[in-house]
Amino acid sequence: MREELYFPLFVDLTKKSIIVVGAGKIAARRVKSLLPFVGAMKVIAPEVSSEITEMAASSEGTLVIEQRPFEPSDLDGADMVLAVTNDEELNTRIGTLCNEKKILVNVSHEKELCDFYFPGVVQKDNVVIGITASGKDHSKAREVTEQIRAMMEDTK
Repeated sequence: MREELYFPLFVDLTKKSIIVVGAGKIAARRVKSLLPFVGAMKVIAPEVSSEITEMAASSEGTLVIEQRPFEPSDLDGADMVLAVTNDEELNTRIGTLCNEKKILVNVSHEKELCDFYFPGVVQKDNVVIGITASGKDHSKAREVTEQIRAMMEDTK
């Protein structure tokens, strides 16, 4: 049997609608990774971390927060959704709805519902490098990301 590997795909997200459901630590990390690359991103959650609030305040309108519970209609017009709440049942429901609607989705706790994984990202000027261990070894991917980040800091 062939090992499942994920193809690194670089996509222009500046004209895509990104919805993040959840606003805790995992959501903050993912929002921070995406923010330099998106044109519009919305975070929907009843409670929002101060880190996400600060990112929204300095995003010049790119990141919008709607402090309320998720509603299925939030998916209307979405191109990509991140289900990163602390409620696994809600995340699963969002993932299932996105799969039915053919919306790219990442479900934080259930990789079987994910269309994509978040890579380690290293960016210097216009060079962007994405690192993944195909969802199998997060610590190895993080270690390689840090090694590449250190190497890129030394380049001109």
